[in-house]
Amino acid sequence: MLNTYPLWKNLLVVFAIVLGLVYALPNIYQPDYAVQISVETSGETVTDRAMKVATDALDAADLKYYGAELKGQNILIRLPDDDTQLKAKTVIQRSLHDLKQRYVVALNAAPTTPEWLNDLRAAPMKYGLDLRGGVHFLMEVDTNSVVTDRISSLGTDVKRKLREAKIRYKDVDGSSRGVLKISFEDDEARSEARSLLESQYREFIFSAGEEGLPFISLKITEDTIRSIEDFAVSQNLQTIRNRVNELGVSEPLVQRLGRNRIVVDLPGVQDTAEAKRILGKVATLEFRFDAQPDAPRSTTIDYDYEGRTASLERNVIIKGDRVVDAKASFDPETGLPQVNITLDSEGGNMMHRATRHNIGRRLGVVFIETKTRDSYSMVDGVEVRKTTPYVERRVISLATVQAALGVQFRITGLQAGEARELSLLLRAGALAADMFIAEERTVGASLGKENIELGAISVAVGLSLVLLFMLVYYRVFGIAANVALLANLVLLVAIMSSLGATLTLPGIAGIVLTVGMAVDANVLIFSRIREELANGMSPQAAINAGFERAFVTIFDANITTLIVALILYAIGTGPVKGFAITLSIGIVTSMFTAIMCTRAIINVIYGGRNVKSLAI
Repeated sequence: MLNTYPLWKNLLVVFAIVLGLVYALPNIYQPDYAVQISVETSGETVTDRAMKVATDALDAADLKYYGAELKGQNILIRLPDDDTQLKAKTVIQRSLHDLKQRYVVALNAAPTTPEWLNDLRAAPMKYGLDLRGGVHFLMEVDTNSVVTDRISSLGTDVKRKLREAKIRYKDVDGSSRGVLKISFEDDEARSEARSLLESQYREFIFSAGEEGLPFISLKITEDTIRSIEDFAVSQNLQTIRNRVNELGVSEPLVQRLGRNRIVVDLPGVQDTAEAKRILGKVATLEFRFDAQPDAPRSTTIDYDYEGRTASLERNVIIKGDRVVDAKASFDPETGLPQVNITLDSEGGNMMHRATRHNIGRRLGVVFIETKTRDSYSMVDGVEVRKTTPYVERRVISLATVQAALGVQFRITGLQAGEARELSLLLRAGALAADMFIAEERTVGASLGKENIELGAISVAVGLSLVLLFMLVYYRVFGIAANVALLANLVLLVAIMSSLGATLTLPGIAGIVLTVGMAVDANVLIFSRIREELANGMSPQAAINAGFERAFVTIFDANITTLIVALILYAIGTGPVKGFAITLSIGIVTSMFTAIMCTRAIINVIYGGRNVKSLAI
């Protein structure tokens, strides 16, 4: 029979719409404003005492809250509005400052999705920084340390070259920024050294002391300093991008600001505490041998290791920038946590050269973090918080070298939480320079509230006008198109929710555009049906011809638009990608609803019957 779908096609359409309704449903349950409290050290759980201190502080400040609960390893305190949320964060931070354990206090959006939807893995869309708010970090790169490290490594290299050339020197001092000073016993040794070094270090400006002051100064040119700093900031920029990707944040903004700063915006973040922990902790590694018992104190450094002091050599074998991969796993023999490290080829060669003649010695792995410490002081009768960066160095592994190490080896002696976190930080990329959070700001929902309202109005007005036009101009066929259009919006929201996409203002623009494009296909089909009726074709044949012959035009038009959307996604950043994602999904869903859903409804109304005229 003409214009009738087989049962499986009707069931497919119904199933798709019902499934879309289920996965779009979580978006009607708006999340609560909340403050999340977690322990700074991974693997540790917050205590009941911390919850009591926090809630007592809120009571003392007369801030209303509800639903304070311990969820997993975190405390979640729900609050009535964004203004109370911001005040509560400050109050809780201050109350937990004096406790022995260090806590991360972060703003959060506590989900209110019913349990049965959670069981189906249905979750609402995240809103972008311009709609719902999010976390903003301004991170400062310590470029001075990069230049100092360059001079330090240069000093080690210069010593080696002078020893190989059998030129005696008294001292190599790299304490001044960008300057390496080498002292000699006499002018003859100085002249020999200068001739040797000038031919190999052309990026430095050489100067020598007067007669009787036998020394050489190697000063890095300003252009070289800029080049070193640019490389460090660029590498850190890419590292932060990788770490954000590891966090699974949708549509982040990571960009350079000025000479040594990086801006990180994380819109729609659900767990800001985790983001703050991963981005706020700047981790690098250093591999050093355990110092010999008779080693001079000037050649060793003491570190804390498992409650005791470990003495390591000052000379660094390799640093974390040689690490290309790190994976947390468990030793198959002992079942204990470990991190499997993979080095680049140069790092593997350096490690092999250092360990092949030192089998039996202990190799220490120094974990270096740049943290911040809060302190409070009274200024003009007002308590002011000051954040100061500091570097924490500790030995996380001190194991005996059993054989010459190469490109791949493992670090043991870690807790499960430490192994996971260390592998994440190293897998995301090594930092070329230390970095700390210079500014942290959370964008509250009040900023995006007006944008949400205006965006919702634009979608509602656009949708209403389209529905009215289709109803008036195409009558019964317009009703079918309108039902399909509503189904298209449901499917669009459901797919974006399932993919964990972040909705931004450009994304809303993409939805509005999709509304118009969805009925565009129906307009082509209905216009073709009208033409066939005008040419004397029977109603049933006209319906069939309209859907069949308009398909190629619809397909071509949507494919070309989809290609443009994919190009936008490939070369665009931030909001442009948000628009491209929404548009791409909208194109796919609109083709399905305009062709499959609309025809299914028309088939139910007109299919398989002797129809004399069509309400079109």
